[in-house]
Amino acid sequence: MKVEKKVLEHLTKCYSVAPLNYKGKEHFLVAAEKEERCLLFDMDGKVVDTVWKGPGGTMSMVQVPGTDGQFLATHRFYSPNDSKESSIVIVTPVGPDDWQIRTLVKLPHIHRFDILKRNGIHYLLACTLKSGHEYKEDWSSPGKVYTAVLPQDLSSLSEDNPLEFEILKDNMLRNHGYYRVEEEGVETGLVSFEGGICQFIPPAVKGEPWEIRELLHTPSSDAVLVDLDEDGEKELAVLSPFHGDQISIYKKQAGSFQKVYEYEKPAEFTHAIYGGNLCGKPCLVVGHRQGERNLLLFTWNKETSNYQWEVLDGDCGPANVCHLMKDGDDLLISANRETDEISMYRIAP
Repeated sequence: MKVEKKVLEHLTKCYSVAPLNYKGKEHFLVAAEKEERCLLFDMDGKVVDTVWKGPGGTMSMVQVPGTDGQFLATHRFYSPNDSKESSIVIVTPVGPDDWQIRTLVKLPHIHRFDILKRNGIHYLLACTLKSGHEYKEDWSSPGKVYTAVLPQDLSSLSEDNPLEFEILKDNMLRNHGYYRVEEEGVETGLVSFEGGICQFIPPAVKGEPWEIRELLHTPSSDAVLVDLDEDGEKELAVLSPFHGDQISIYKKQAGSFQKVYEYEKPAEFTHAIYGGNLCGKPCLVVGHRQGERNLLLFTWNKETSNYQWEVLDGDCGPANVCHLMKDGDDLLISANRETDEISMYRIAP
């Protein structure tokens, strides 16, 4: 692949990246892990607004469906050791550099969340990394996965009237990874933790129970389902263990996922992950934050019938990466946390 890199902005400990439709145009957001700004960019990579200057601690951002620029975000998750005060906030555009921010729910250690739609109902799926913290590296209280039906109108929700959750699954040690995967037209959530990888499927009818599929029991940090070899069945790409150095691909054989490939080099502190198409070809993109700190691309080579990899960028240390399209061009927006760079990669065959 041909790669053209452009550094858009420097943002200390930039971390979270998300698309946002605002004023009828596609944009994207980048926010920081530490107490720093959240910036709104247009699709040319120009900063068009500062959403907030603090408090930061932003692990996830997701647009509220059907709105013009309103989104949910996590605040005050500064690290696994400093996230007791974290919450999900509602962010609503009011005017230039004027965004209203109020609390949707206080949820200690909230790390990832998403909004999944099924049969017209929007479900908020929220994943906490842990459930309590008393000292550094305290993992004695495993995380949970929560859900709530998200109302169309969020105006009545606030810190005094928070959204009420129910627990879908608990006892999830180092509950770190999340990825939205669509299967058979249904939006589902892939959750990675010490106990493996589970797929959360919203109910077809509001009020019925969620389906939770256990895909793998290997300790995992992040994962995605993508049909790399185009045989009609998705492979499970896994970063493991928690913040680990292994990149593996599993295929379903005799009803269960079996490892068929492992990247031959250690990729210390794997973190960023994207699974989907680039230039019309299915691929896996992985970024790691220590060691060579590469942004890597994995694809299937039809001629050799093997997985292959290439380095898209080196010594950049991505925390998260997002794929966007502009005028038919494939773009990767990467929050290169270890170099404090927000970068745009234009990818061509």
